[in-house]
Amino acid sequence: MQRELHLTNAALMARRQAAVPRGVGHAYPIFAARAENAEVYDVEGRRYIDFAGGIAVLNTGHRHPAVIAAVKEQLDRFTHTAFQVLPYEPYIELAERLNAMAPGDFAKKTIFLTTGAEAVENAIKIARAHTGRPGVIAFGGGYHGRTLLTLGMTGKVAPYKTGFGPFPADVFHAVFPEAARGVTVDDAMASIAAIFRNDIEAARVAAIIIEPVQGEGGFNVAPPQLMQRLRELCDTHGIVLIADEVQTGAGRTGTWFAMEQMGVAADLTTVAKSLAGGFPLSAVIGRAEIMDAPAPGGLGGTYAGSPIGCAAALAVLDVFEKENILQRAHAVGERLTSALKTLAQRHRSMTALRGLGAMVAFEVCRDGDVNQPDADLAKRIAAEAGKRGLILLTCGTWGNVVRILVPLTASDALLDEGVGLLGDCLNACAA
Repeated sequence: MQRELHLTNAALMARRQAAVPRGVGHAYPIFAARAENAEVYDVEGRRYIDFAGGIAVLNTGHRHPAVIAAVKEQLDRFTHTAFQVLPYEPYIELAERLNAMAPGDFAKKTIFLTTGAEAVENAIKIARAHTGRPGVIAFGGGYHGRTLLTLGMTGKVAPYKTGFGPFPADVFHAVFPEAARGVTVDDAMASIAAIFRNDIEAARVAAIIIEPVQGEGGFNVAPPQLMQRLRELCDTHGIVLIADEVQTGAGRTGTWFAMEQMGVAADLTTVAKSLAGGFPLSAVIGRAEIMDAPAPGGLGGTYAGSPIGCAAALAVLDVFEKENILQRAHAVGERLTSALKTLAQRHRSMTALRGLGAMVAFEVCRDGDVNQPDADLAKRIAAEAGKRGLILLTCGTWGNVVRILVPLTASDALLDEGVGLLGDCLNACAA
């Protein structure tokens, strides 16, 4: 295959370093030229299997034909009016469909925005408007975005919070359960009780926000018992429970919302990433009476609820129904988990395999000891993967978690090929 306009990855990286701030990091010095489903080709014509999915954005794959067709059709109508100036029907239809899909037997309303951080920030605004309270409780290891408010809620300093403080006041962090390290649901609830005792009274807390499965935190799954106890606690004290489903939503875990598997319904739910199949769109879905708390003009944004994004998201919902993508998510998760268990039998450094549905990860630790996380080895595995044609991401509080976010539309053959490459990387890094 010929090079894309004779460009090279090295030449583009040199231009990037001269033109773009260093604060924008890169997993790989590889520049994409085109992509299809779960495969990407760089400017030099090399093929890669995509186990990153644009950081959980491509559950329906790169350039799904139905999504592309819907976007092209919308482009022929109009690209932008600003919903607050001239509204449009796709926004309404998408809100209606998500209201019907979200957990909870109560009336719901939805607002659309552009990014996950924007959705989370607006969820906090809505909770504060509804309760008249300032306080927010998040969890250690959680990730909620890069704005100052969402950074304040994010429970990981490097690289996200380094150098950006001070952060907004009245944001506190509870302990997130980690079975591998002996941190229990009781420990988590005790940490919230300590916040109420030492930092802020429950009557001043507007919201508790939690990822049902932590994304950047390392794919730690919230036990259903934790969600149920949080629901009870919030009901007791009039606190809004927010489920941050930016990474877990849009079917990644085998249900459209991960909270469907937790036995409770959140008051507000944030979604983004794979919602629109690669186009920028996010949302806050929640109880109608809570969503209506802000006054007219208090919510919105120039590009919020883009008609292009809404058209793409409606197509994504149709694809999930027509192609049984939720069932496929379970099958992908089972296939990956089985293959990784086999690899773990040969590689002592692999431990704490975990996830929900097709949101799968494992830790890399010295001698298989979770108390000795090996971030350096995890980075070397990811780097080796890039050399061998596999795009792979790391994450976790200690940077030692290898996560897989392959498009749910990937074939079994491609999944097997990708896991085979991962096995080659583990062998090479162990040598």
